[in-house]
Amino acid sequence: MFKKLTCTFTVLLTTVVLLNGAFAQTFPLGIFEGNTNVGSPKLKGDVKYDSHNQQYTVSGAGTNIWAEKDEFHFVWRKMKGDFLLRTNAEFIGTGKELHRKFGLMVRSSLDGNSAHINAVVHGDGLTSLQYRKATGAITNEQKLSLTGAGVIQLERVGKTYTMAAARKGDTFGPEEKVELELGDEVYVGIFVCSHNPDVSEKAVFSNVRVVKPAPADLVTYKQYLGSSIELLDMSTQNSRIVYQSPKSLQAPNWMADGKSLIYNSDGSLYKFNIASATPVVLNTGLAKNNNNDHVLSFDGKMLTISSGDGGPSIGYTVPANGGEAKMVTKKGVGASYMHGWSPDGKYLVFCGERGGEYDIYRIPAVGGTEERFTTTPGLDDGPEYTPDGKYIYFNSVRSGLMQVWRMDADGSNQIQVTNDDFNNWFPHVSPDGKSIVFITFLKNEVKPGDHPFYKHVYIRTMPVGGGPIKVVAYLYGGQGTINTPSWSPDSKHIAFVSNSDLLFSMFPKAKN
Repeated sequence: MFKKLTCTFTVLLTTVVLLNGAFAQTFPLGIFEGNTNVGSPKLKGDVKYDSHNQQYTVSGAGTNIWAEKDEFHFVWRKMKGDFLLRTNAEFIGTGKELHRKFGLMVRSSLDGNSAHINAVVHGDGLTSLQYRKATGAITNEQKLSLTGAGVIQLERVGKTYTMAAARKGDTFGPEEKVELELGDEVYVGIFVCSHNPDVSEKAVFSNVRVVKPAPADLVTYKQYLGSSIELLDMSTQNSRIVYQSPKSLQAPNWMADGKSLIYNSDGSLYKFNIASATPVVLNTGLAKNNNNDHVLSFDGKMLTISSGDGGPSIGYTVPANGGEAKMVTKKGVGASYMHGWSPDGKYLVFCGERGGEYDIYRIPAVGGTEERFTTTPGLDDGPEYTPDGKYIYFNSVRSGLMQVWRMDADGSNQIQVTNDDFNNWFPHVSPDGKSIVFITFLKNEVKPGDHPFYKHVYIRTMPVGGGPIKVVAYLYGGQGTINTPSWSPDSKHIAFVSNSDLLFSMFPKAKN
């Protein structure tokens, strides 16, 4: 099984982009290159970029985006090849026209009659895919059954454009697709149109992402896309990118001080200071080939890590600020992937491969005899204690799709927690014990027993005691996104990794 192999990286760029305070002064439009009144609307539009929250407030007027010509305000950048655009957005105020609109757009030129396609939400809730096939042609429309979308996505693969949309917190509904020739190099971005030449409307765009996905010929575990570390506010679902690298960064743990993260990259662990956006290699002694299974103890003093130096992964413990690693699981018994500490620090739980089966095991933190907690055929993975020590959450494929399960701390009373039409991995319980987050893969993209890189995924949450599941993040990622516990100590944020080819980075290279 390919599970959690340690990476050797193909470096796509020679620089790392730091998102610091000076960035907003150098790049006032954030990820975009320009903003333009398209089609000479009577009132001038504008954009204001909030560099801390990475949000855009766009104002725009104009008669419409329809028929043979358009009038609106467009915030754009140029792109080539395949890409994926995504944003959360909402209007400010009640508005005057039912057909005022905001959305994502791909355009051949900045001319008012240009060929284009847009994923659009109207003031009355109408959500649709609209497009003009050629310069000066009549605009076409494909309406979605969903209305009032707060999250929209527009993806280009070759000449195929696909729109997906959702109300905030829901998964995407049925898609709309169209084949369209707009040229290789196009203008992509966000827009607002008031549908009234004498009125200007405003919309706020958050979680704006322009992703360059993995090419079809990418060789998994030998070639990698760049990575962005993001911090998600669980109350607003607004996410900020705090660091980008051309390398594969994986599995951020939030340290007990609330000021730093630990992640793995290229076989090493790194301590990352959030305020300064500075990573420093963490000393793990002889454990040199570390993968993305590393977990802090509840008191924040120790780490359990997984290292496969030329052989199957072995579990170790090491001080949280670095030091010599102490072996916990044994060599020669099969791979061990460490996932959780008991709250009292006495035990570790892990996914172990023994005789070709992957099951949940417990072992004393000082080493000793391991106990097998699951015995059903198929993969059981991602075990993690609740803060009160009563339960262990994990994910299992035993019921068909990968789902979240729970057992008592002694391995008994194993019950299924999620039961839906997705593949759900790596449940993480918040420090206050109230919520669970987990990553969700689409079953049409990923087999139940697999959690690969570079897929369309959700991060979802649900109450520990059961209740509705909602999406808190829509992203392009997968392996390494949220393999390990990544809640902030105050349970208000999570850290995760998203991916994009940074040769076409969302963020221009910062100037010195």
